Amino acid sequence: MSTVTAEDVALSVRGLVKRYGSTVAVSGLDLAMPHGSVLALLGPNGAGKTTTVEVCEGFLRPDAGEVRVLGLDPTTDAARLRPRIGVMPQGGGAYPGVHAEEMLRLVATCTADPLDPAWLLEVLGLGAVGRTPYKRLSGGQQQRLSLACALVGRPELVFLDEPTAGMDPQARRLVWDLVSALRRDGVAVVLTTHLMDEAESLADHVVIVDHGRAVANGTPAELTASNGANNELRFRADPALDLELLVTALPEGCESTELRPGEYVVRGDIDPQVVSTVTAWCARHGVLAQELRVSRRSLEDVFLELTGRRLRS
Repeated sequence: MSTVTAEDVALSVRGLVKRYGSTVAVSGLDLAMPHGSVLALLGPNGAGKTTTVEVCEGFLRPDAGEVRVLGLDPTTDAARLRPRIGVMPQGGGAYPGVHAEEMLRLVATCTADPLDPAWLLEVLGLGAVGRTPYKRLSGGQQQRLSLACALVGRPELVFLDEPTAGMDPQARRLVWDLVSALRRDGVAVVLTTHLMDEAESLADHVVIVDHGRAVANGTPAELTASNGANNELRFRADPALDLELLVTALPEGCESTELRPGEYVVRGDIDPQVVSTVTAWCARHGVLAQELRVSRRSLEDVFLELTGRRLRS
């Protein structure tokens, strides 16, 4: 990861270990991020993301390693740290029977210089449901209220655990805009998400975690870049094409894979000759190649390469 000086650091994690009995949830994880940046923590279910975040928030005590949040130990300095951070946990974290506005005002009273709760509810599209009990809000509305609770205290660093889960596209875009605004205001954001396009759009730095360890880190551009001029040609066609025949027609060093039924990728040095070869081969075999596009690997491709395609519980 890029070097972060002590003066600029918002979050520093070194050699973090957290165990649950014989299960090692986090195994020697290192993280570092400056103020005014967005760090996306990615990984399959059970990879250790939420455990890592909960240690940084001070809700869990690490078994080994050093964690500093805004220069403070989140375990021993919790009282000093809590007013300076915002937390959006999975599952909302609100009382089921409390009204949305009451919940936000309750959180605001625990902070030194809160934002106006009524204004924040309006910004997040919750003004009309301020008197609605939390349990009667939709899943997306509950998520937005949880986000409001994380932001109302003007935090210097905010932890967002799956912030857009259950949201419709409009609400999701609003959250993206808010995260970008937080960055511009110098707020550090730690984001966990299963949405690769969300991480690719928002994050300055991405860390992919698997089995409690960092298996890759870098900017989205660094992680998705291929060596040299290597790119990818993606196209759609009939499913189950004979890719061995296609590869024999392509220049040496190219390979082809069917990612999903009818969705193909050709990897190698993609130049006009390769594009022409693919379209000509499809034409000879009576296949219509659609949506041809040349691009670099997506973050989802990198994620699956590193963590595998097997479904996990």
